[in-house]
Amino acid sequence: MEMFRTLAPAPLSTPPCTSSCTFSKASASYLENGGDGRYLPQIIQQLGARALTSIFPFDVKKLALDLYPTQQNATRNRCVITPVRAVFYHAYDRGWGPAIRLRNLKEETPKRKKAASQAWLHAFVRQCAKDGLHHLAALILFMSQTGARISEALELRWSEVDLINRTALLLKTKTGQNSTRFLTDQMISRLYALQEGMKQDDRVFRYRNRHSVNERIAAVCQRAQIIYKPTHTCGRHAFANIALSMGVDVKSAMDAGGWKSTAVFLGAYANPRNAGRVVAERLNVYQYDADL
Repeated sequence: MEMFRTLAPAPLSTPPCTSSCTFSKASASYLENGGDGRYLPQIIQQLGARALTSIFPFDVKKLALDLYPTQQNATRNRCVITPVRAVFYHAYDRGWGPAIRLRNLKEETPKRKKAASQAWLHAFVRQCAKDGLHHLAALILFMSQTGARISEALELRWSEVDLINRTALLLKTKTGQNSTRFLTDQMISRLYALQEGMKQDDRVFRYRNRHSVNERIAAVCQRAQIIYKPTHTCGRHAFANIALSMGVDVKSAMDAGGWKSTAVFLGAYANPRNAGRVVAERLNVYQYDADL
C-alpha cells in the first residue's frame, strides 16, 4: 500500500565513518555543522590521517607543546586542546569514536599589570599635543575609552566610524565577532579633526604595526617624564580599571569593553588602586553615633 511505502534516508553531506574514522573526516563534519575552524588547519596536518581511536590525551598535549613551544598554556589550551576536544565530542555525538577525557594544561596565574591612570593619560596626551602626535594621542584615548585591543584599533577604517551616532565598529575581534564601541564627545572632536582629507578605506589612526606604536609611546613617555606603559596597559587595562573606579558595575564594564569571561576580566584586568581606602571613604558617609 502507498501509505506503508518506506522512505529512503536523506543522503549525508559527510560519508559515515567506521570504527577507524580519522581525525580529518571528523574535523570535516565538525566544520560542516558549524564548528569553529580557526585553529584546526595545522592540527589536521599533524593528526588528520590518524584514527580517532589511536589518539590519546598525551598525544594532544604533546602536540600543543610542539606547535606552541614558547607560548603559555593559556594559548596552548585555546589553540590546540579546545579545538581537538570539540572535534572528538562531535565525533562521539555521531557515533564515530570515543569521547576522550582531555583536560586543559594548567594555566599560569596572570601577572597583574598596573594600568595607566587618568593622570598618566592626561600627561601623555599633553605631551603628544606638544610633539604634534595627534594620531597617537587619539589612538591611546580610543583604546582607553573603548577597551579596544591595539590590533582592532589599528585595523579600524573610516568606513566603520559613525561620527553622527558616535560609534565605531570593530570588525572580527579576538572573539570572532564584530563589536560596536561607543565614543565620547572628546573622542568625536579629535576624530573630526583627523578625518579631513581621508578616504573611507583609510586607516583611522594611520599606524600599521603595534611595535612602532610602542616605540612612539616610549619616546613620548621619556619626554613627559612618566613611566612607560605599552599599548595593552594604557589601553584595554586602563579602560577596565578606570570604568570600575568611576563606579561602573562589572557587567556593564565587561559588555562595553567586549569581555566574555568574568574570570579573565576580574583575574587579569581588574586591579583597583587603594581599594581599602576607597571603601573606608565610602563608609565615612554613615555616622553610627548620630540620631536616627
